[in-house]
Amino acid sequence: MFFRYPGRGYGPYHNRGNSRFPILDNSAITSESCRMKIDSDEFRVRSEKKVKLKDWPTGVKSFFSSKKHYRTLLEEHTQKLSSLQSMLYAGDQYAVLLIFQAMDAAGKDGAIKHVMSGVNPQGCEVFSFKHPSAEELDHDFLWRTVRCLPERGRIGIFNRSYYEEVLIVRVHPEILLAERLPTRVVDDKSIWRERFRSIVNLESHLYQNGTRIVKFFLHLSKEEQRKRFLSRIDEPDKNWKISPSDIEERKFWDDYMEAYEDCLSATSTRHAPWYVVPADDKLNARLIISQIVVDTLASLELSYPTTTAERRKELEAIRKQLSRA
Repeated sequence: MFFRYPGRGYGPYHNRGNSRFPILDNSAITSESCRMKIDSDEFRVRSEKKVKLKDWPTGVKSFFSSKKHYRTLLEEHTQKLSSLQSMLYAGDQYAVLLIFQAMDAAGKDGAIKHVMSGVNPQGCEVFSFKHPSAEELDHDFLWRTVRCLPERGRIGIFNRSYYEEVLIVRVHPEILLAERLPTRVVDDKSIWRERFRSIVNLESHLYQNGTRIVKFFLHLSKEEQRKRFLSRIDEPDKNWKISPSDIEERKFWDDYMEAYEDCLSATSTRHAPWYVVPADDKLNARLIISQIVVDTLASLELSYPTTTAERRKELEAIRKQLSRA
């Protein structure tokens, strides 16, 4: 049986008691709020902290005052990202893996497209993971994604990832049966805890070998998803984006909520953090994501390789050869 792979979100604005974030308000946005600096740390899930998504907003006040202002800010971010990526590629010491998870219509594709618009395609690759093939089902649950990890000097993007194995597979246990695992493993109630442990161990191993992992959960409200689904029906060029299975999955919203909470709580670590990005405003979400990516790359203190004296002699020799040509 084939399943679409949905992500997660939560209902509209169940967050009034959370003072960490400026809550989205329908009233006019002041110029002061539009000058707010994006603090990546505000959206980071603390390690070993129990996550309750009702405490995390799906909308915050805009970081821009107009569409023009938004484009200016995004351009600033993409230019910084382009410069940092060039040094990442030249240095050839680190790799960066960006993971995106969300409920359908949360804006993953658009975020990847716009945030990475300034990146050299030679140094970046995007992978989308759908229903596993027969070959993939005959391997462990991490195998198909590990094969796509970025090499040093490059940025890899997973549009959905191995985290589907503790999200949709948990919500739809019939998928787990299709993986042909030993019966004792399937029947073991600790299977999700063990999978979390496998993921954390993998990410720790990757960190020790130079891969920096940043994970984004685009936190969409159920009401905003409903509006976006209606838009896909009303706009002919978006009709292809919606199917009856999308509506069917909405019935499992609370189950996904629980699965995401456990996942974020168990797998957000200092070396591979999760960021909960308010996704009811697509433009705001893109600015938040791009700032987090820029901050992550900047933290690596990247630079172009230093030209040694020996290398300088080699370059001068090459210059002489070219001068005689």
